[in-house]
Amino acid sequence: MGSLQAMTDLPLLSTLLLLPLAGAGAIWFFPVSWARMVTLATLLCALFPAIAIVVLLESDNPGFQFVEHYPWIPALDANFRFGVDGLSAAFLPLTILLFIAATLASWTHIRGLQRVYFNLLLLFATATLGVFMSIDVLAFFLFWELTLAPLYFLISLWGIGPHRRYAATKYTLFMLAGGIPLLLAIAVLAFNHAEIAGAIPPEGLTFDYQTLLDTPLPAGLEVIVFLFLLVGFAVKTPLFPLHTWLPIVALEGPAPVAALLVGIKLGAYGIIRFAIPLAPTAAQELHWLLAGLGVVGLLYGALAAINQTNLRRMLAYSSMSHVGLVILGIASFNLQGLQGAVFQLLNFVVIAGGLFLLTGYLHHRLGSTDLIHLGGVAQTMPLLAAFFMFLGLASLGIPGTSGFPAELLILISALETHTGAGLAALFGLIIGTGYLLNSYRQSFFGPITDGQVSAGQDLRPKELAIMMLFSLLVLVFGLFPGGVLDLMESTAGLWLMRLQ
Repeated sequence: MGSLQAMTDLPLLSTLLLLPLAGAGAIWFFPVSWARMVTLATLLCALFPAIAIVVLLESDNPGFQFVEHYPWIPALDANFRFGVDGLSAAFLPLTILLFIAATLASWTHIRGLQRVYFNLLLLFATATLGVFMSIDVLAFFLFWELTLAPLYFLISLWGIGPHRRYAATKYTLFMLAGGIPLLLAIAVLAFNHAEIAGAIPPEGLTFDYQTLLDTPLPAGLEVIVFLFLLVGFAVKTPLFPLHTWLPIVALEGPAPVAALLVGIKLGAYGIIRFAIPLAPTAAQELHWLLAGLGVVGLLYGALAAINQTNLRRMLAYSSMSHVGLVILGIASFNLQGLQGAVFQLLNFVVIAGGLFLLTGYLHHRLGSTDLIHLGGVAQTMPLLAAFFMFLGLASLGIPGTSGFPAELLILISALETHTGAGLAALFGLIIGTGYLLNSYRQSFFGPITDGQVSAGQDLRPKELAIMMLFSLLVLVFGLFPGGVLDLMESTAGLWLMRLQ
C-alpha cells in the first residue's frame, strides 16, 4: 500500500510528457541509423508511466488525479496544470501504443532524413499527450497548436502521394482556422471570470479549467462560447462540412501518420472535455445541433465511402461516419451515451489506427491501394487479409469485439433521447456493412490481376506483433468491457451532474 501511495505521489504526468521530448533531443546525439531505435526505446519507456497512471487511478474518484502545477505566465494565471480522470486516463497508454506501432511501420520505409522524421514523430507524441493531460485551457491550446508543425512536415516531406504538399498545406490551414474560434472562446472565458471577480484585466484573469467550470456565464455569452468551441473542435474531429482535409491527407500522407490522425480523435475529445462542460446550458439547448451534426456526418461518411475506389479514402470516410456516431452519443447527455462515446474513441486507436496501418503495409508492398490494382491479396497475404477482416468487423460492432459494447451503448442512448436520429444511425451502420464488405471483396478475393500482388509478402514479424496486440485488445475490451466502463463511470456521472 505504501509503495502504491509513493508511486501516486510521483510526477507521473510530467515524466510521461517529458520522455518523448527528451527522446526527440537525444536523437541528435546518436548516429543516424540509431534514430528509430532511440524513438522506439523512448516510447517503450513512456508506456510504463502511462500504464501506471491507469492502474493507480482511483475509479471511484470522479475528480482529477495525479495533479501537477508548474508556473508559466503568472501575470495571467496561466500555468502548466496537468491532471487526468476517468475520461482521459486510458487515452495515454493507447496513444503511446499507436505511436509505437507507427514507429515500427516506419522502420524500413523511411530512408531519407531519418533523424528529422523520428524527431517530428516524438514531438507530435509530446503535443498529443499534452492535449490529453492539460487542465489549463491556455496550456491545452498551446499543445493543440503544437501538433500542427510536426504534422505539416511529416505529411509534406514523407507523404506517399504526388499532392502531399497540397495536403499538408490544406490540413495546416484548416487547423489554423479552427484555432481562431478556440482562442476567442478561451479569451471570453478568462475575461468573463475577471469581470465576475470585479477586477480589471490582467488582474482576475484565469485559465484554470476547474475554476472556469465554476464560473457562471451569461446566457448569450454561453451560446457564443459553445459555438466557438464546437466549430474549433469540429474542424479536427472532423465533422461535416469541415471534413474535406481528411480524405486527401489519408491518401497523400504517410500511412503511419494517417493512422495517428484517424486513430486519435483530439477534436471529439475536446468537445467532451471542454465544449460541453464549459457551456453546459447552451450545449443542452443546442442538443439538436449536436445530434444533427452527428447524423449528417454518419450518413454522409457512409454514403461517400461506398463510392471510393481506394482503400485509404474509404477508411477515411468510414472514420468520419463512425465519429458522427460518437457525436450522436455525446448529444444524448446521459450516462450510456457518454460512456459509449468515450469507449468508441478508445476503439478508434486500435481499430481505425490498425486498419490504416494495414493499408500502409499494402501500399509499401504493392505501391498502391487502388481497388483496381488489388484483387486476390488474400492468396499471397492471408495474415494481412485476416487481420483486416477482423478489425473491419470490429469497426462494424460485431459481438465479441470492443466495437459492440460502444456502439450498443450509443444506439440505446440515441434511440431513447433522439429516436429519429437513432434510427438514422442504424441505417448508417447498415450502409457501413455494405461498403466494408464490398471493398474487402474487391481487394482481397477474386483472381490475381497484378504481378506485384503475386509477389507480395505477408506480414513481417514486427507487423504481425502489432496486429496481434491490437486484435487482442479488441477482444479483451469486447469480452470484458466492464473494466473500461468502470474506469470512467464516476467521472461520467460528475460530468452529467455539471450539466444539471
